[in-house]
Formats: sequence, C-alpha cells, structure tokens
Amino acid sequence: MDIVLLIKAAIMGLVEGLTEFLPISSTGHLILAGSLLDFTGEKAKVFEIAIQTGAMFSVMWEYRERLRRTVLGITHDPVAQRFALNVLIAFMPAVVLGLTFGAVIKAHLFHPVPVALAFIVGGFIILAVEHRHRRLYGALDLAGKRHARVETVDEMTYLDALKVGLLQCLALIPGTSRSGATIIGGLVLGLSRKASTEFSFYLGIPTLMGAGAYSVWKQRELLRWDDMPMFAVGTVTAFFAALLCIRWLIRYVSTHDFVPFAWYRIVFGVVVLATAWSGAVTWAA
Repeated sequence: MDIVLLIKAAIMGLVEGLTEFLPISSTGHLILAGSLLDFTGEKAKVFEIAIQTGAMFSVMWEYRERLRRTVLGITHDPVAQRFALNVLIAFMPAVVLGLTFGAVIKAHLFHPVPVALAFIVGGFIILAVEHRHRRLYGALDLAGKRHARVETVDEMTYLDALKVGLLQCLALIPGTSRSGATIIGGLVLGLSRKASTEFSFYLGIPTLMGAGAYSVWKQRELLRWDDMPMFAVGTVTAFFAALLCIRWLIRYVSTHDFVPFAWYRIVFGVVVLATAWSGAVTWAA
C-alpha cells in the first residue's frame, strides 16, 4: 500500500469536500491541487470525478429526512412529486450537454490556465450579481424579510427548475463552479439565497453521483482493485469535509452575501496566472 498516494488522496478528498458546495469551483481546485501534488493523468481525472460522490452522500445524510419524505410520498404527495420532478427537470440539461461535449471540454479545458481564467470571470460575475441585489433590495436582502419571488424550494415552478438546470451546464467549463452557477444564477432568477443554495445541494445528488458512476464505468479499463483504497480514502474524506461545509454554508447565507467568494476567486485566479507566466510554478495538466 502506497502511503504517500493515500495521503494525496486524502488531501484531494479534503479539497473536494470543502469546495464542492461553495461558489469557487471544486473541479478547478482539484485540477490545481492535483498539479501541485503531481497527481495528474487520466486515472487522476476519474478519481476527481468519482470522489464527488462522497460530497453528495453528505447531502443525502444532512437532508435524509426530506429525501425520506419525498421517496415515501412520491405516489400521492403533490409537494414530493413537484420536488422530485423539479430535480429531474434541472438534471436533464447537464446530462444531454455533458454527454455531447464532455470529452471535448475535458481534452481542452481541464488545464490550470483555463481554470484560472474561469475563476476570474466567475468572480466578476458574482460581484455584478451581488451589486444588482444590493441595488434592488438593499438591507432587505439579508434582513430575513421576504423579497424573493421564490423563498423556498417547494415554491419553485418547473420553469424555474429548467432555468437552474440550464445554468448548471455552465459548470461543464472547469473553474466555473456548479454551485456558483446554480446558486448565483438562482438569485438572478428570483430565488432566495436559502432556496438557491438548498436546490443546488439537491440537484448535485443526481448530477455528481451520475457523473461519478459514468466516469468510473467509462474508464474502468484504467482501474485496478489496487486503486480501491485510494478511491475509498478520497471519498470518505470528501464526505466529512463536505458535511461540515454544508452546515456552515446554510448558516452563512442567512446573514451574508457571496462577495468574499468573488474576491477569493479573482485573487486566486490572478495568482495562478502570474505563477504560470513567471515560471514560479509549473502547472501540469
């Protein structure tokens, strides 16, 4: 058993868990962390996608009661039926576009410099959306008073779900952030911060678990039974790190905006570009 490899897997799992649900791009951070750790190649790409299932298991655990009620009520409860159908509707655009363009995107954009550029662009988009929110709602935005068109996940329409699902497709570009696209996009569509954040969590369950299963199956010839400890360590670490992040983020969005994450993205992206340009860091693909 390669202890160094397991340590790298644990670090990657920690990065995945702490970044998956924040609007800062877990995929982008995994690509950069993998480059620094010399954890690259086709098998590493499969690993990065597969351990996202650990983060999704944390959502399923945290919201297990809501998911249980949905499963039990799917045949007779209109609220459960609408919720399940909304998640399915939002999930489908990523399936179609991911299967169509996934290989091309992975071949050309899964590299540190494109990721850094996406970090910076995404940061400025978040700043623009938050500026718009302050202009429209001012202190009401974070004062606990109703101003959003959709305050809870259960108030979402099928059209809301489809629009969020289309926005999620932006995250096919590494560095964009699936959470950022769905949460910030949800704000633009009129969802409250809490509704946007929670629906992003729920939507991640089929999206990322499906992507992980598909990636492992498609690249199964690259994998050996000896790889199981590495995948297990990364997945378990991602689970516990993501669980902490989910609980923190729900509290955070009740009283804060996403401006700090925007500046983090911009600064981090600039640092990556500067180090790549100067040769201070050799970023590997």
